[in-house]
Amino acid sequence: MKRIAKISVWALLAIVLLPVGTSAQSRRDKEQTYVLEQPYEVTKITPPQGKKVKNVILMIGDGMSLMHVYSAWTANRGKLFLDNCQAVGLSKTYCADKLITDSGAGGTAIATGQKTNYHYVGVDTEGRPLKSLIDLASEKGKSTGLAVTCRLWDATPADFCCHNKDRDAEEDVVTGYVDCKVDYVFGGGAQYFENRKDGRNLFEELRTKGFQTPRTWDELAAIGSGKVFAVPYPKDTPLPAERGDLLARASLKGIELLNQNKKGFFMMIEGSQLDDYGHFNDLDLLMQETHDFDRTIGAIYEWAAKDGETLVVVTADHETGGLTLVDGDLKQGKIVCKFSTGSHSGVMVPVYAFGPGAEEFTGIYENTTIFDKIKKLLKL
Repeated sequence: MKRIAKISVWALLAIVLLPVGTSAQSRRDKEQTYVLEQPYEVTKITPPQGKKVKNVILMIGDGMSLMHVYSAWTANRGKLFLDNCQAVGLSKTYCADKLITDSGAGGTAIATGQKTNYHYVGVDTEGRPLKSLIDLASEKGKSTGLAVTCRLWDATPADFCCHNKDRDAEEDVVTGYVDCKVDYVFGGGAQYFENRKDGRNLFEELRTKGFQTPRTWDELAAIGSGKVFAVPYPKDTPLPAERGDLLARASLKGIELLNQNKKGFFMMIEGSQLDDYGHFNDLDLLMQETHDFDRTIGAIYEWAAKDGETLVVVTADHETGGLTLVDGDLKQGKIVCKFSTGSHSGVMVPVYAFGPGAEEFTGIYENTTIFDKIKKLLKL
């Protein structure tokens, strides 16, 4: 009976997931057309000059390649906020045991400066915990934070705060946040912080450590100081059309709180769902996510330009979807693209830098070098 029940569960799961897989497969290798009917305005943002790096904001477009960026640029009539960057480099994304990485290993390399195995988060190839930029910045007295549009147990945010050999052990992964040296967190995934199989309520544990745990945007917006762990959604945040400029607002709120520390701060911001729609081979939603991420970049660049002591680094952990731009019209904001895979590809990904220290990020280098450069500039 147990075996029959187990087979039935897997059969049911296959039926539920079949439409998603079939839909993505049906789109693969076929031309998809996207037109941005209402392009958004992009302003010129002048980077600051002559100051040293006090803060670093690392922005990760999950699955974002040069092709994603150029397709989004074409759709917005040849303009992106990203174009305001001062320096561009290329990052090699392979992990310790595979040529094609995932967000676990790819993000861990950026967060900790060490390549690790596929699916590992925040640990080395032997499973030993690694210190991340959040840990090192905290040890130097700086404030730290992260803001994402995915579930907090997802690999990229977990790479900076958690330690596990299996990124899919989601309920176990999120326990790492309780002991993480982070001061501001915004993301989704409330379901594994409460009503857990082990009976723990991680929100209660976080509150005992001095965190405020707002569950709505209005509650978060009203907070003026202190440590914050904001998880307004049970899983991912809503689609771009529904959430508006949520990522930009949540990021700027974090910066407002972290910047109260005179010693400076480190923050990681992720455009998380680019990866999802790359996997789904959904060009429409992928471009919506890419443009949302670019507008968030614009908001961060503007803040950094006024601050003068903040370096902004924009990169990706890997490419998703094998996206190719095969045709289009710059004047019409039209792009015609194909996807070659529902998974990741092994291409190098771009690194963009804006602000003091930007010149350090030119060239071609390992993804671990991003960690090294940030560590050096922040003197961690």
